[in-house]
Amino acid sequence: MEKLKAYKIHMGAADCAVDIGDGSERGEYVNQDYMLHKLGRPHRGVSLMYCYYPLDKEFPARISEACKDMEVSFAWDYPYDDYFTYKGGINGNTDDEPFTYMRDVRRHGQDVVLTLTVDPNVSDEHLIAIAKDLRPFGRVLMRINHECTGDWFSFTKRASYKELGDFFCKFNKILKEYAPNVKTILCAGGIDDKTGKLEMEEEFLQAYRECDIWSIDKYFALHWGWPYDVAERGGTSHSRSVIKDVYEYTKRTYKRLVEINDGVEKPMVMSELNADGDVTGPYDQAAMVKEFCDLLKADSDKGWFNAFTMYQFRDRGRLGLEIEDPNYPDCGIEQPLMKTYKSIIHDEFFSPKIENGNEEISFPAKLRWGGAEDAEGIEIPLHFEKNPHFCEVYFEDDSNLIMELNGKWFYKSPKAKVIDLMAAFFEKPLDGEADLTLKIFAPPASGENDLSLDDGLLNAYSTIEKLPKIRIRFEPVEL
Repeated sequence: MEKLKAYKIHMGAADCAVDIGDGSERGEYVNQDYMLHKLGRPHRGVSLMYCYYPLDKEFPARISEACKDMEVSFAWDYPYDDYFTYKGGINGNTDDEPFTYMRDVRRHGQDVVLTLTVDPNVSDEHLIAIAKDLRPFGRVLMRINHECTGDWFSFTKRASYKELGDFFCKFNKILKEYAPNVKTILCAGGIDDKTGKLEMEEEFLQAYRECDIWSIDKYFALHWGWPYDVAERGGTSHSRSVIKDVYEYTKRTYKRLVEINDGVEKPMVMSELNADGDVTGPYDQAAMVKEFCDLLKADSDKGWFNAFTMYQFRDRGRLGLEIEDPNYPDCGIEQPLMKTYKSIIHDEFFSPKIENGNEEISFPAKLRWGGAEDAEGIEIPLHFEKNPHFCEVYFEDDSNLIMELNGKWFYKSPKAKVIDLMAAFFEKPLDGEADLTLKIFAPPASGENDLSLDDGLLNAYSTIEKLPKIRIRFEPVEL
């Protein structure tokens, strides 16, 4: 094989980014290696859902465990929200959740999307402590007290809606001062077509103006009575919508948001998206998600919708790409939605843009990781005579890398020395000669940025001493 060369590349934002939920009140965290193997690419971000109610006597215990003998008939009947509990903050530490998972997410080349429900009665000192916790984690998206125009979360029972809007603004201001690497998401209600205004528009008006990102959650079908009843036709604990109606409703909501923000546009996202298989069954669930994404792609009015978050990877009910096996919780049962969703996220429209600057790189090479939408990497051109029987890459260092070949992404941990790339050809075998590139990026191995650097809040750097060795063979070792 001729001598390998490497060229500088940049990874930027997709036309529409995709994030994914990993763990909630309905499911446990699934490690990023497993998710990468199943889905074939990293996401822009991974949504982790936590709560912070430090003034409650039960905290930091998960409330369903602390109140396991309490009789409840609705998922949010507990004293506080049944999410995993945020172990940082005042008197906390960052060696526990969610930080262990945040590091896992970032070392696999993804940004953290932290959903945090917070007692609105905590002091500023608590919020400052949370902000300081988040400083080492690069570009973080933070959704504070989501679905805030609803009435199910505990924080809505502890303050008025106007007070919740004010609390968001206060927390947002603290983050801007102590953790400017964090962008805030306001997830609230949509437009009321009768009035032409947003749900509780006045109460959250200032929060809409001060947040970084606008969001709504929208399930095309949902069984909110889970797990306390079974959805059956004629029941009152579930619903199903028409996809086109949801799409137009979301767009009208966005236009109203721009209007009340004096014409200034912000990114619009859907922070929880899916159709509940409890209502639709497994086949219509996949069809509804595909229909919504098809509408996004076909819309000539580009740029108004920034991203969506698939809720979620593995679920104890039917809101996941996998259903948790009731016999063995660490095992997931793949649903038809998995194949559909995998096809969606590998579509060019939903994939990050990778640009080649045609600048050859000499080694050692210093790579910058600014996040899943701003990273500098290298690509190595490779020629294939035909579909290979062996394709491996060998390393002599302890680098932490994500790599892409033929549309399939791989992860190399610092301890790994050989990565088998043949999985890139199992679903997409070559039908003849082909020129491909092996793309390599270097997210931080620790999952954290070095804050001693001048730009360490937003950027991490890694040095690749030399090109790896690549072994490609087009026949079995012995015939």
